[in-house]
This record gives sequence, structure tokens and C-alpha cells, in this order.
Amino acid sequence: MQILVLGSGAGGGFPQWNCNCDNCLRLRHGEIRATPRTQSSIAISADSTDWVLFNASPDIRLQLEANPQLRSEHGVRASSIRAIVLIDAQIDHTAGLLFLRECAQPLHIYCTEPVYQDLTSGFPILNMLEHYCGVVHHPIPVDGQTFTISDFKDLRFISHALKSKAPPYSPHRYDPHPGDNIGVMIEQVSTGKRLYYAPGLGEIEPHVLQAMLEADCILVDGTFWSEDEMAKVGSPKKAREIGHLPQSGPGGMIEVLSQLPKQTRKILIHINNTNPILDEDSPQRQTLTEAGIEVAYDGMEIIL
Repeated sequence: MQILVLGSGAGGGFPQWNCNCDNCLRLRHGEIRATPRTQSSIAISADSTDWVLFNASPDIRLQLEANPQLRSEHGVRASSIRAIVLIDAQIDHTAGLLFLRECAQPLHIYCTEPVYQDLTSGFPILNMLEHYCGVVHHPIPVDGQTFTISDFKDLRFISHALKSKAPPYSPHRYDPHPGDNIGVMIEQVSTGKRLYYAPGLGEIEPHVLQAMLEADCILVDGTFWSEDEMAKVGSPKKAREIGHLPQSGPGGMIEVLSQLPKQTRKILIHINNTNPILDEDSPQRQTLTEAGIEVAYDGMEIIL
């Protein structure tokens, strides 16, 4: 199984266009050893030919140009992307669908029922696409059941609900539904290798920890280093309040990942521009390195 990290940043990317936090300011001035990041998305293939896209960020055009494996030269308008799986209905994971509107065939989109409702009501992007390429919606279960994608016989997918909030534009913003956000286990049938993907993760429920324990590689929420990180840029919101488990502190991601087998590859993705781990020379980055935890970057390739 081949995994391409198309984008590794949180909403807004790094640097964020209007942000003068320590990280963004130093990156623009060349005063930090760090790498710019687009908004989070990955692609997965079992044969290096046909690909499943996980999330369509607003940076999708740049990401596709930067990863020629996802392009096809068969036809005037062609793509190697056969299906799109949406983890949630957030703008940074769905707005890129608009840039795929020139597709010659309807987009095959796999998402949960709450995500589908959000994307046909509060943010009706799927309705808009009906005026261009069209959409074929495939529902995703939220109770740990397996689902398949027709063009990917050697891959199977297991999805489960995560505790989270629906987007601000969702009709049920203050009434969480199972499936507002999901984690997905992707298994290659022929090899048995497993990837667990959960870029938005606010709480480690028992089924989440079990999935992590069963995976050969995990790509999980690395948004914030600390619970009060956003206070430094003037926001009163805490990390867990907006659905992201911080890395540091009691019960944080570092503590959680320490429970996994030593051979499990542990990678953080969806890194916010304020997170000090973006500075490759920071003590926080050193802490992750010592704990055997990697930080995803745009263009990262993982082979399982």
C-alpha cells in the first residue's frame, strides 16, 4: 500500500495568509528551520495506478500538480483519482471539491450521512457540483463496519465515529451526530498491512485506541501542542473544545502513543500553524523525536 501525504497542515495551512504568529512570521523571514504546508489531505493506492483521495482541501490543485502519480495521460481530461473519502464536512477538507468540477465523470464521494446532509444544506457544495460533473454519493458506516470501493479490490475500509463537532454552518452544530467526524482503517487485503487515519481527534475512546493498536502505521491529529495554544494568538478556545487532542500534558497524544507497540509507525498530521513542532529545532520537536513520533510533511510517501 502506498500513501501520499498531499497536505499536512491544518485549516489555513502554514504560513496562514493573515497570521503573524511566531512560526508564520519567522518562516516568511527565513528565520526558522521549517517547511511550508498545505491543508491536510492524503491519497492511497494498492497498485500505484488508481488512487483514493482522502479529503479535498482548498489546496487540491497545487497538491495534484506536486504529485504526478495522481495524474493520468489517458484522454484529454483524465485523472487517476477514482474515489474521494471525506472524513468530515469542514471547509479545509471539502472546499477543494469545487476545483474538481471539470472532471469528465461524476465524482464518486464516500461520506457519512451527517456529512452528506451538511454538504447539501449548510454548505451545499454537492448541490453545486450537480451543475458541473455531478456526484455519486456512497454512504459510509459509522459503527466499525467494513465498506469497499469498487475499483479497489485489494483494499478494504473500516470506519467508526469520533467525538467531534459539526462545522459552524451545519444545521446540527450544537447537536453532535455520530459521523460528524470519522476515523478510517485502511487494510491491504493481499498483505494484511493496515493504516489508521484520523486527522481530527478530540478524545481517545476505546475503539480508537483499539484501532491504533491494530494498525501498522497511524496518521493522527497533530493540530496543537498544548491545550491553551490558541490563547497566544488571542483565541479563548481550548484545543479539546474545538475537537483536537493536544500532544503534551496528561492524557495528551504523546502519552497515548506511548501505549502502542514499538514497531508501530506513528505520524502526526493536520499541524496547526501555531504549533511549535513545526520548528524542527524546537525542544517540542525533539520531544516527539525521542518518543518515536514523526511529523508529516507535504510530499511524504509511506509504503506499507
